Amino acid sequence: MGARIEQVVTSGTFSLDGGSWDVDNNVWIVGDDDEVLVVDAAHDADAIRSAVGDRRLTAVVCTHAHNDHINAAVPLAESTGASVFLHLDDRFLWSQSQPEFPLAYLGDMRRITVAGTELQVLHTPGHTPGSISLYAPELGTVFTGDTLFAGGPGATGRSFSDFPTIIRSVRDRLLTLPPDTTVLTGHGDSTTIAAEAPHLEEWIARGH
Repeated sequence: MGARIEQVVTSGTFSLDGGSWDVDNNVWIVGDDDEVLVVDAAHDADAIRSAVGDRRLTAVVCTHAHNDHINAAVPLAESTGASVFLHLDDRFLWSQSQPEFPLAYLGDMRRITVAGTELQVLHTPGHTPGSISLYAPELGTVFTGDTLFAGGPGATGRSFSDFPTIIRSVRDRLLTLPPDTTVLTGHGDSTTIAAEAPHLEEWIARGH
């Protein structure tokens, strides 16, 4: 059986710049009946571990280091032996909310394989300096974290984010993918590249 994608929705708190907000996060599990990786271990390590079941967890990949996307990564990794992967440019954000932990660092165009399926790292900064997306061409899917949502790019109104940078990332790295690519986001509904691409100029005009 080839790789498939499973979703777990967890709930908790996002904290930054002295504020806190209740959020629901999408946690994505990619793999087959034998091995999987987790994209964005958010809030509830037990719920994620239950969804993984008795399969081997090969990696916990963080699309960025805001606390709501990484706060279950360490307990999940410690209980399974999986490595935690993060882009080096977000290491400083990790250190603001997480304990010291041996991380593996991802660079642009790095490839990760699980269950015979390759995921390609796309460095898509803007929401944070080290934000990445994971493109799985065999699955016709890109995992965008908080870089692209149904309806536009992610928020850039907080520290360490930048609107022109996220627009460049979306335009040059994501909207160039095949139009039928499914976009699996860090929060909320999924979308497609075809659904989002026509609206780029609107986002720029309104400073989304």
